[in-house]
Amino acid sequence: MITVYLIVSGIPAIKEIGLPDFLLGKKWASTAAEPSYGILPFILTSVYGTAGAIVLGVPVGFMAAVYLAKMANKRVRAVVVEAVSLLAGIPSVVYGLVGMMVLVPGIRKVFNVPDGASLLAAIIVLAIMILPSIIKVSMTSLEAVPREYEDASLALGATPTETYFRVSVPAAKSGIAAAVVLGVGRAIGEAMAVMMVSGNAPNMPELFQSVRFLTTAVASEMSYSSGLQRQALFSIALVLFLFIMLINAALNFLLKRDKSNG
Repeated sequence: MITVYLIVSGIPAIKEIGLPDFLLGKKWASTAAEPSYGILPFILTSVYGTAGAIVLGVPVGFMAAVYLAKMANKRVRAVVVEAVSLLAGIPSVVYGLVGMMVLVPGIRKVFNVPDGASLLAAIIVLAIMILPSIIKVSMTSLEAVPREYEDASLALGATPTETYFRVSVPAAKSGIAAAVVLGVGRAIGEAMAVMMVSGNAPNMPELFQSVRFLTTAVASEMSYSSGLQRQALFSIALVLFLFIMLINAALNFLLKRDKSNG
């Protein structure tokens, strides 16, 4: 039903604006006297923001999961797991508020830029927000690896660290990949926290410039939109939906091909 509704609501604006102008246009001015509805800045910002969050978040989450699942003592593990669970339960608006109060001024001061609300701030916030999903799912997968695998590796002379990274991690790779998929979905779909730290301006993406994501484009204008502007926002939602489906399909294809080759 959601798919049908998005298609029915989003196609009319794309027909009226024109698909090339809509997807490849660099200017969004929906309330101007002569409105423009180009969403290329939103698409590129979402791609760069998600990629940046994955580059920062996945290595940290993966290493933390391996440490907690295989190396940490019980006391450290209990404390860190509780902290990760707490991070997972924090509303996104709180992440955005902390980012506004701490991260944005910090970026402005450290990098000496006019405004810290930027793509970099959004990437850092998203990277922190995807950590709980990556850590918890990866931990579950690593803990499900049969103990016999590790015992056999240790018996052959491998060190514990070699065993964890060369035996346990490959055995749990499907679950770790699922954790990455969850992280990608969280990063792409986030709106409120990103809106609060990114500046929410429809510019072409640059690291220290205010930007607008696909999600924030819909959230920021839907309340007062009407006519073609409202239809264009539904078209953005349709593009976002197809974007997420395409990424999930690509990741699933890679996982299945990896299994078949294995």
